[in-house]
Amino acid sequence: MKILITDLSRKTTEDELSKLFTAYGIVSSTTIIMDKITGKSKGFGFVEMVHEKEALLAIKKLNKSTVNGERMSVKKKKDSE
Repeated sequence: MKILITDLSRKTTEDELSKLFTAYGIVSSTTIIMDKITGKSKGFGFVEMVHEKEALLAIKKLNKSTVNGERMSVKKKKDSE
């Protein structure tokens, strides 16, 4: 299941995100979207987890949690996103 994370601190790394979500299950990929010109984070990204049940638990537990001083939003990615 692919998970959308928004309102990320620009300091948050893919490794940090991966570690957060691995606490709830198997993470197959983590991507933070970067600005092509500045090379800095755009403040959102995606985590893909192998098992839907684990992904749903991670969403429930991590939504509105604070990472690097910012309160991130975590939700299931819609097919159109």
